[in-house]
Amino acid sequence: MVIIPHQPQITQPGNPYTPIATKVVSQTPGRLRLRISRDHRQPEKMQHIANFLQAQPHITEVRTNFHHGSILIHHYDTSGSLADVLATLQDIGIIFADITQGTTEAATGVTSAVLDLNQRVELATNGVIDLRFLFPLGLSVLAVRQLMLKGLQLEVIPWYVLAWYAFDSFLKLNHVNQYQLASSAQTRNFGATTRYPEF
Repeated sequence: MVIIPHQPQITQPGNPYTPIATKVVSQTPGRLRLRISRDHRQPEKMQHIANFLQAQPHITEVRTNFHHGSILIHHYDTSGSLADVLATLQDIGIIFADITQGTTEAATGVTSAVLDLNQRVELATNGVIDLRFLFPLGLSVLAVRQLMLKGLQLEVIPWYVLAWYAFDSFLKLNHVNQYQLASSAQTRNFGATTRYPEF
């Protein structure tokens, strides 16, 4: 009787209900580097992903960096090997997205607070106004106040600021899209090439 030693089964670390947001940092022949989103950078989860990838026949080596959330995958540089790697990643619940890099907890907290305040203002006014209206309105009020206190002060405006606003306003007031340019060119060509019969 032959006794076969028991081998632990490596299960898939993800499932369709818990997608793992990931960004492709670099891709060269036989080499793929990924960065896992901050929500899934637990050492146990990343190591589980690495173990599952390492067990695939088309992958030769997997390295992880828990601090940066990086997974480096070496695979065979053959036709279809990269497609197999990407299919394996999708099978374990990895989705490819443009995840935000370098976002701190403080920045996330400020963003959440502003969004919450905007929702409160919108609810209080029954959706009539929100911060996107109040903020430019406040700046406009400050501009009018400064105008009333100190006048136009045209003498302190640098020439390059006026030149820039002249150029920018010309472009915006005389905006012509590519479709209009093409239609105008076709009209000119048609008028130049069309010959009318002489009576």
